[in-house]
Amino acid sequence: MTPAISAGWQPTLTGETQQPYYHKLQEFLDQERSEHTVFPPEPEIFTALELTPYARANVLLLGQDPYHDVGHAHGLCFSVRPGVKQPSLANIFKELKSDVGFRIPNNGYLTPWAEQGMLMLNAVLTVREHQPNSHKGKGWETFTDAVIRALNAKESKVVFVLWGGYARN
Repeated sequence: MTPAISAGWQPTLTGETQQPYYHKLQEFLDQERSEHTVFPPEPEIFTALELTPYARANVLLLGQDPYHDVGHAHGLCFSVRPGVKQPSLANIFKELKSDVGFRIPNNGYLTPWAEQGMLMLNAVLTVREHQPNSHKGKGWETFTDAVIRALNAKESKVVFVLWGGYARN
């Protein structure tokens, strides 16, 4: 069973977890985990929401789905733990350096960004090992659309960062 929504998002998303699509999604995930390896690990599915509570979210970085290789996904889009090769980040870091003089770090661990208010959310929060987009269309998009709508409705401004064709669409 997927972990509970973090306290910082509970008031905003409680209704979502009661919806029929969400229950169907949970059944799908239980079945997937019984037959396959699924990333990120179950306790890390909502890491983005835990590290960036609704009240502190001022930037949304939207990704497609988690990395599908062992040890890569940990609940933040585009982020990998120290020591893990930076799949998508190398080009992103180069662009940031070119555009704003960003100092390229020696790892792709973006947790500090999340702790500063950047919600790093994938549109689909889980994936089967070695099978990108394998959980697409199973219900996560409805859930993450609710997160996006909630951010868009905030009184304070939120910057939406859309890296890649999937995010722009």
